[in-house]
Amino acid sequence: MSISTPSRRGRKHSGPANPDIKVVETGSVKTEPVWGPWLPDKLRWNNIDWVVFGWMVIMHAGALAAPFFFNWQSLAVAFVLHWFTASIGICLGYHRFLSHKSLKLVAPARFVTLLAGSLSGEGSPLVWAATHRLHHQRSDLEGDPHSPLVTAIWSHLTWMFVRRTPAAQQAAFKKYTPDLMNDPMLQFFENTYFLWLVMSGIALYAVGGLPKLLWGLCVRMVMVYHGTWFVNSATHLWGYRNYDVRDESRNLWWVAIWAYGEGWHNNHHAHPSVAPAGHQWWELDATWWAIKALRFCGLAYDVNDRIPLKTTGRAPEEEPAAA
Repeated sequence: MSISTPSRRGRKHSGPANPDIKVVETGSVKTEPVWGPWLPDKLRWNNIDWVVFGWMVIMHAGALAAPFFFNWQSLAVAFVLHWFTASIGICLGYHRFLSHKSLKLVAPARFVTLLAGSLSGEGSPLVWAATHRLHHQRSDLEGDPHSPLVTAIWSHLTWMFVRRTPAAQQAAFKKYTPDLMNDPMLQFFENTYFLWLVMSGIALYAVGGLPKLLWGLCVRMVMVYHGTWFVNSATHLWGYRNYDVRDESRNLWWVAIWAYGEGWHNNHHAHPSVAPAGHQWWELDATWWAIKALRFCGLAYDVNDRIPLKTTGRAPEEEPAAA
């Protein structure tokens, strides 16, 4: 029985198939593109990732319970960890550094940003980078992991509930992150990702009991999640465009505030390897401020800070970095 068969809305999905992996089903072999395991028809009762589903239920339940255990210290911890894991971990580390190679980091800064990304709970670094590069290659086409042209709820949440086999994930790594697969530091965080989440929860509870656990882990994580998820959903539905790119990406101010600059999504899809996401003077980008601070301290270098001029013509989207 299928949980849902999301209908494709708006622009028709198209694009050439790219048979990269083989899937064995009922004794026969059929070829499937490497992005096949991310298609919405894979969301079925017998193909749910119950670990991800259960984790999301627990985090949201904890966030709903948190107001009954409120104190100001716990709220402050949630704010600090939100900035550290969302801006430094996801926006700077996983996104602009790993996925797009917009900058380079010295070893201590690399470790801290990858640690922050792991503590965000959004997945291990290789999984996040491979999925994001796939998104850029197939943005709003068939095979985009989270296009709202399927449905808004698919792009915001339910795409993560599809269980993907280790073989399918390895195929995605080989195609989209071959340059990252043999990095020792990335492999360390790939192998210890879930351990960091467990240790952070234990540490928060040891320091401040249930209030700090609920606010520092559950509330903070849920707010980080939905900030990233609104980039996937809302910024492909609403907002304005500085660049005429082939997909439906938009710039949306409130997502940019929530997600530390990532809401300037049309800018990013037009020029994904550029470190600043805000391309107009009013497009504030808190993550870019952090990158400039790291560069000033000598912790970041080779920063691609070339902000292109606003164009009214078509801006061909750059290929995601893969080598």
